[in-house]
This record gives sequence, C-alpha cells and structure tokens, in this order.
Amino acid sequence: MQVIDFSKSNSVINLYMSELRDKNYQRNRMLFRHNIRRVGEMMAFELSKTLEYKPKTVTTPLGTLEIPLPKEDLLIATVLRAGLPFHEGFLNVFDHADNAFVSAYRMYTNREHTEVGIHTEYMAAPSPKGKTLIIVDPMLATGGSMAAAIEALIKTGKPKKVHIASVIAVPEGLEVVKTVLPEDSTIWCAAIDPGMNEHKYIVPGFGDCGDLCYGEKL
Repeated sequence: MQVIDFSKSNSVINLYMSELRDKNYQRNRMLFRHNIRRVGEMMAFELSKTLEYKPKTVTTPLGTLEIPLPKEDLLIATVLRAGLPFHEGFLNVFDHADNAFVSAYRMYTNREHTEVGIHTEYMAAPSPKGKTLIIVDPMLATGGSMAAAIEALIKTGKPKKVHIASVIAVPEGLEVVKTVLPEDSTIWCAAIDPGMNEHKYIVPGFGDCGDLCYGEKL
C-alpha cells in the first residue's frame, strides 16, 4: 500500500495549506472552501497520472490525431458534509466520473468528549464494481468515518482499484484505514500531522473542516 504525502515536496499546495491553517484566513469562509477545492483539483491531477490510458482518434477542423485518454471508469465518493468542497475539486478534474455520497459522522460517546463512535445513516451511490473508486474526505483523524465509508461502498461491489484522498491525515487514522483497504490501494494526503488532541481533533491541523466551510453545527 502506498501513502503519498505532498508536504514532503515543494508545490503550490503548500500555499493553499498555509492559508487553510491560518486562523486569520479562516475568517473568510469562501476562501477556505476555495482552498479545499483547489487542493482537491491539484491532488486529482496528480492522481490522474497513475490511471490507465488508451489512444482515441480526435478529428479537428484541419485533420486527425490520436490522444491518450483515461480508459478507467471512475467513481468519486465523499463523506458528508465536510467532504463536499474537496469532492468538487476532484469532480472539476474528473468531470465524467460517477459520484457517491455517504453520511458517516462521529459522535462523542462520553461526557468528556474524548471518545468517539461513528454513525452512518445514508448512502447514495452506484455500484463501484469494476471501477476505480476514489474516496475523498478532508480530515483523516481517527479513521472511523473513512473506514465506515469504505466498508459501506465496497459491500455493494468490488472496485478495480481504491484511492483515498485527504487534506490532512494522522498516523493513527492511516493505520485504521489500512485495515479495511485492499492491499494495492493508494492513500493521498496534502499533509500528515503528528497526532490528535484529547477531543480527537488533528494537531496542529486547522480545526473542524465542516464548521469552517459551512458554519458551526448544533
């Protein structure tokens, strides 16, 4: 299994990440969503280099030529609600892909808010059977919601290949996700942070992605 961490190399993704993490930039909700979307677009472009291609003859006004095009059927899945702008970034690049949506969210299970459980209640998705499945979720913290989404989707059909994409991950979440992924899967991260605090938020991270994108929830 391959884990790709874009923070290990210099690219414009680092600029977007610096703004996402900056508490002053976070006051601009539209900019925050836009940067999540741009990280998705950049990550999707890099992922596109790993797909299989086949030539297609294209007719121009002045002639014909062969252009290699992706030959794989793609299914892009996301976890509601924080995953929506990240998903949009991938869909801007893979605009012919099918789409899937999973409601999987964490709930604190003790009064101190230090233990969490995962609750899933909704999924709208075509079968991933034979497709390249890309599951996108900005925060890979405990890994519980991502693991639940993976299991729910794969239950409906075996994909050809699975990619996991996150803006920020931590080692603990990566290990949890690896236990439910096929061995040849790839995990893409804009950054891997050291760990989580007692409330299971990534540190240094950038806070609650869903709240920063759309406003605080009850």
